[in-house]
Amino acid sequence: MQLRVRALESILTEKGYVDPKALDLLIETYEVKVGPHNGARVVAKAWTDPEYRKWLLTEGGAAIASLGYIGRQGENMVVLENTPKLHNMVVCTLCSCYPWPVLGLPPVWYKSAPYRSQAVSNPRKVLADFQVTLPEGMEIRVWDSTAEIRYLVLPMRPAGTDGWSAEQLERLVTRDSMIGTGLPLRPQDIAS
Repeated sequence: MQLRVRALESILTEKGYVDPKALDLLIETYEVKVGPHNGARVVAKAWTDPEYRKWLLTEGGAAIASLGYIGRQGENMVVLENTPKLHNMVVCTLCSCYPWPVLGLPPVWYKSAPYRSQAVSNPRKVLADFQVTLPEGMEIRVWDSTAEIRYLVLPMRPAGTDGWSAEQLERLVTRDSMIGTGLPLRPQDIAS
């Protein structure tokens, strides 16, 4: 795949369709400035700072922007908190509305018709497909992103992380846990 991408890049550059500097800037943006690592910082800050958590849950867009994560597809953010009784999951049933500034590029499955339809009609099955099993009595709410509103799930902080710094906690936050199709990693899931 990498060879094919490089070959395509070479051809497009030789024909003058693509400026290599513009491509480098675009790649740097999605590797460094935009992506799930931004969302992980938001979540970890909410887990360690009660005032920020409260602000994030009441004014998600402003709280996220305060950390410098702003831009197209992230203007109107609503943050949904998972609790021991409630699990939130996000989908865009019409297309692929997705909060790029905090989650980066959407995964291919997020845009797929099976995910978009089944997330609404059978969320427990979708979660099972992602190897997530929730207690039978736990409520699952599915939120439909739109061009006007994007959602970010604030997952529950894993047990056994008392005293951890925000930087340590960031390593536990996954993209899927911020969409609701996954859970954060547990301390034992990461190498020390």
